Amino acid sequence: MSGLIHSFLLVLMKLGYLGITFALMIEVIPSEIVLSYAGYLVSIGEISFLGAVVAGTIGGVIAQLLIYWIGKYGGRPFLKKFGKYFFIREKQIDLAEKWFQKYGIGVIFTARFIPIVRHAISIPAGISKMPIKKFTLYTTLAIIPWSILFVYLGERLSSNWGQINEFAKPYVQPVIIIALISIIAYIVITLKRRKQESI
Repeated sequence: MSGLIHSFLLVLMKLGYLGITFALMIEVIPSEIVLSYAGYLVSIGEISFLGAVVAGTIGGVIAQLLIYWIGKYGGRPFLKKFGKYFFIREKQIDLAEKWFQKYGIGVIFTARFIPIVRHAISIPAGISKMPIKKFTLYTTLAIIPWSILFVYLGERLSSNWGQINEFAKPYVQPVIIIALISIIAYIVITLKRRKQESI
């Protein structure tokens, strides 16, 4: 992590819960870093575990709602031109659109745990005008366990929170595998349902 980003993170975290929420909203710093530092703050008694998770969930959901609205009202042309300013590349948009078209709205939950697709999946949801209530529900349900995991790991690491990427691998990899299995199960169930309806 660069010195500039680290300094920016420290400034935000002086705001406590509001800083966690804001840091995750703007997504300049990866959510894993923000949440693990929040866990460190929990370990030294600056904030509570529950408060960190709630703040992290709120910030994460708002960030995805912003991307959803950009997709809904700006569309793909806007994202191709300005997506880089939101750290979203055209490759991510293409992949997210393929996932959304292939797997349907259920992927909004499971894709949150898959690298590359995780942040961009809100784009096709917005472009296709997925109902906002469903989008918010699925997004929230995915972000809560993600927030709990990284706040917990950050708390365990304490002052070594900066090593989160290496420390988190044994925990994140099973989550990714479970998410992929869930996607496959969702596809199978959806195909069976469509087949039964066509009979």
